[in-house]
Amino acid sequence: MFPIRDHNPSGRVPYVTYALIAANVAIFLSYWLTLDEQGLYVFFYSWGMVPAFISDGVGMGGLFTHMFLHGGWMHLAGNMLFLFIYGDNMEGEMGHGRFALFYLASGLAAAGLQYGVAPWSEVPMVGASGAIAGVMGGYLLLFPRARIDVLIIIVIFFRIFPVPAWAVLGLWFVLQVFNGAVTPTDGGGVAYLAHIGGFVAGLVLTWPLWRRLGGRGFWARTEGHPPHPEARYPLQQSSIPKVPRR
Repeated sequence: MFPIRDHNPSGRVPYVTYALIAANVAIFLSYWLTLDEQGLYVFFYSWGMVPAFISDGVGMGGLFTHMFLHGGWMHLAGNMLFLFIYGDNMEGEMGHGRFALFYLASGLAAAGLQYGVAPWSEVPMVGASGAIAGVMGGYLLLFPRARIDVLIIIVIFFRIFPVPAWAVLGLWFVLQVFNGAVTPTDGGGVAYLAHIGGFVAGLVLTWPLWRRLGGRGFWARTEGHPPHPEARYPLQQSSIPKVPRR
């Protein structure tokens, strides 16, 4: 199940969102296409967030630089897709400068939770997932009923369905909590706790804006959608032929 777009593009050009996507892609290409496996190993330990290094009082810069590194093409593509879907509307409500600070603060909160539960882990954490999780948390608070087109793939069945944001993002968060509970915190793999920390931070950091916009009154005025004209997308029927019953 993959979210591919929402139905309410921002009313202003999301310069920060585009700049973040461009920076992440450019930085990824700069090392992924030039370093061998050993070089990548050294690179991630130098620029990723390594909890054990921070506990020893070194590597503090990794708290920021890890947000612009990715471990592979799919890691990068998935994160940039999520940022593209949810970032524009958040930037539209917050403004460019506040959104940039919000993004970085969410990434720091994500790294902080990951560090807090495994301060002596020697596994480098890389990826914008924590910061983008913050964007998703803020999006859920501001636009819970926004329609998100989700591509569902079941074996050879492909279909796009519009699903409210509260269902898409709520399910995503529940999966992070479940996986975080059953996954060792000091091992490799996906940093689920960073996702949780970023998402919760995004909710908390967006709360003052939601209150300033009117809280429940804002929801009533916008019906839980971004306050922009809705885009209409024709949902393509599956090209898989139906087999009639005999």
